[in-house]
Amino acid sequence: MKIVEPKATHRVPDGIIEGKDVKKTVKLYKDAKSFYANEDVNLADDVCMYTVYSYQVGDPNEQGNLIWGLSILEPVLVNGECNMTRGHFHEDEGCAEFYQGLSGEGLLMLMDGQGEIVAEKVFPGSLHYIAGNLAHRLICTGDVPMKVVACWPSTAGHDYARVEKHPFTARVFKKDNELIIEER
Repeated sequence: MKIVEPKATHRVPDGIIEGKDVKKTVKLYKDAKSFYANEDVNLADDVCMYTVYSYQVGDPNEQGNLIWGLSILEPVLVNGECNMTRGHFHEDEGCAEFYQGLSGEGLLMLMDGQGEIVAEKVFPGSLHYIAGNLAHRLICTGDVPMKVVACWPSTAGHDYARVEKHPFTARVFKKDNELIIEER
């Protein structure tokens, strides 16, 4: 038997996913302005809002293949609104997903097709099952970067257009270290 090194590593909680086939995506404020209630003219366009690392092996269109991901959200406020990911539905609603909080704190916002919404607290060790029919977005509510690991089927797809057409029905703000939830 031959023993080989892994193709990728993820040293938790402080490391990132590293390896030959790891993809890294950085979302800057200039590319995220539309996520927020109001543009913040005091926030530079090149501020990093979040970084996503993903690792996937095999044909992404083949049933049974998985993606391992890591999202790192920076503790940025946009006119008092907590930093968040774009959020999405899955193109294939039969594909669920798991999240686990690694560091920092925040919320996982979940929304069904009728706009009903709930948010789960995210913290180191928290585990979250996301049904395939729910839109989901991460929101950093703490003062340090929030790291969340994810695992989902490679065939799930991301339906961003549906969230743009039917946006999340709540926003999370922070004032004097208190969270303020605004629902529509």
